[in-house]
Amino acid sequence: MKKYLLLLLAGISFNSYAQKKASITVSNDSKDTISRHIYGHFAEHLGHGIYGGFWVDKNLPVQKQDRIRLDIVNALKRIKIPNLRWPGGCFADEYHWRDGIGPRVQRPKMINTNWGGVVEDNSFGTHEFLELCKLLNTEPYVSANVGSGTVEEMSKWVEYLNFDGASPLTALRKQNGHPGSYNVKFWGVGNESWGCGGNMTAEHYADEYRRYATYARDYPNVRLRKIACGPSDGDYDWTETMMKKVGTRMWGLSLHSYTLPTGRWNDKGPATGFGEKEYFNTIKNTLRMEEYVTKHSAIMDKYDPKKRVALVVDEWGVWTNVEPNTNPGFLYQQNSLRDALVAGTNLNIFNNHCDRVKMANIAQAINVLQSLILTDKEKMLLTPTYYIFDMYKVHQDAKYLPIQLNTPDYEFDGNKLPAVNVSASQDKAGKVHITLVNLDSHNSIDVSTAFKDVKWSKVTGQVLTANSTADVNTFTKPMNVVPKTFNGAKRDGDRLMVSLPAKSVVALELN
Repeated sequence: MKKYLLLLLAGISFNSYAQKKASITVSNDSKDTISRHIYGHFAEHLGHGIYGGFWVDKNLPVQKQDRIRLDIVNALKRIKIPNLRWPGGCFADEYHWRDGIGPRVQRPKMINTNWGGVVEDNSFGTHEFLELCKLLNTEPYVSANVGSGTVEEMSKWVEYLNFDGASPLTALRKQNGHPGSYNVKFWGVGNESWGCGGNMTAEHYADEYRRYATYARDYPNVRLRKIACGPSDGDYDWTETMMKKVGTRMWGLSLHSYTLPTGRWNDKGPATGFGEKEYFNTIKNTLRMEEYVTKHSAIMDKYDPKKRVALVVDEWGVWTNVEPNTNPGFLYQQNSLRDALVAGTNLNIFNNHCDRVKMANIAQAINVLQSLILTDKEKMLLTPTYYIFDMYKVHQDAKYLPIQLNTPDYEFDGNKLPAVNVSASQDKAGKVHITLVNLDSHNSIDVSTAFKDVKWSKVTGQVLTANSTADVNTFTKPMNVVPKTFNGAKRDGDRLMVSLPAKSVVALELN
C-alpha cells in the first residue's frame, strides 16, 4: 500500500507501473505471398524530390552518372526498392511526356502550377527516369496524364516505351538513344481524378478509365498492369462505382491516405518538437489505415471474390506542416521516430492484407513529405523511416504467416488504442521474420509468442528506438536514430519471449 501511495504521489498510475503483456500466435496455414511491390516508392516533380534530390547540378561535388546522384541510388538499392512511381502525383496530370524527350537544350520549359509555381525545365524526363530505374534495379511505375492529356497521348507514350516493331515512335525512341523497348509494365491511368487530376465524379472517371485503358495497348514483350484512380481515405462510394463499372478491366485500384497529426489540412501539425498529445493523435489517425483497407477490400470482394484486382496504396505517409523558412509548395519536412513507428505500423497493415494489397508507395522518396532520404547540397542523411524499410525488406515476396494478436492498450488523456501491431513471413530459405511495433511511448511490453507448424531454434534481431518519439537525424547528427542489435528475445520452451521496448520497432529473424 505504501508503494502504491508513493506511485500516486509521483504521478504514476498502478496500471502504467505494472508490466504490460501481449500474446501472439503465428501459424503456417496461408498460401498468400507478401508482394515486394508493397515496399514501393514515389518520386514526383515536387520541391527537391527530383531536382536537388535524384537529379543534381552537374557541378555538385558528389558521385554521379550523368546528373543522377549515386549515393542516393546506392542507399535505395540497399533496401531493395521494388518500384518507383513517377512523375506524380498532381504533377502527372499537367505533364506532357513529349516535352521531356530529345536533346535537353531543345526541351520546352513549363510552370509547375501545383508545386510552388517554379519553372520545370524538363531536363529530367522519360529516358532519365528509366535510366534511374535501371541503376536502382527497380521497376518503373508511370502515371499517365488523364486530367489535361488525351487518350492518344497516353497511347503513344506506351507505344514509345514498349513497342519494338516498325513505327514512327519506335524510330523516335531509337533516335533518342534507346534501341530496344523499355517494357514498362505498371501504368497509372490518371491520378486523384476526384481532385487535382480533374475534379471528376466516380461515374465520369470510370468511363474515362475504360476509354484510356482501351488504347493503352499490350505489346508482344509486356502485358500492362493498369492501375485505376481509386478513392481517398474512406470514400467507399468511389470504390463501389469503380468495381461496378470497371471491375477486372483494371489490374489495380489505387487508394490514397495520408496521416495528418492533427487530422486537419489547414494546420497539420509540426514535424518536430511535438509532445505526447500530438504523437498520440498521429498514431490514432494512422491506425485508420486498417479500417480503410478492410472496408475497401470488402467492397472489392463483392465484385471480385477471386481477388484479381489489387488494392494499390500508392500514396501514404505522414504529412505535417513544412519546415520553417522553406517554400510551402515544396512540402519539405523532417522525419522523426514517430514517422518510423507510423511506417512500421502501415507496412504491418499492408502485409496482413497481402491477399488484396499488392502494391504500395510511400510519399515520397527524397526531400518531400515522409522521406527516406534528406539532402543539403552535397550532404545526405538517412531518416528513421529509411531504416524501417531496411528492417522490413525481409518480407518482400515471402510467404505470409497469419497472426493472432492480443495486445494491451496505449492510454493517453482518457483515450486508448492498441499498443502493439505485428506481421510475419517465411522466406524461401525457411527463415521466419517477425516485425513488431510498440506504439506505447512509456511502457515496455512483454510479448509471448506461440507457433503452429513453425519450426525454429535460434532468434536474432534489430531494434529502432530513441529517447523521444520526436528525435530526428540531422546533418550534424545523422546517426541519432538508427537500428541496433536487439537482445530482448529468447526461447522459452516452445515459445518466443520478447521484451518490447517502449516506442520501438523490432525485427526478429528465427532460424
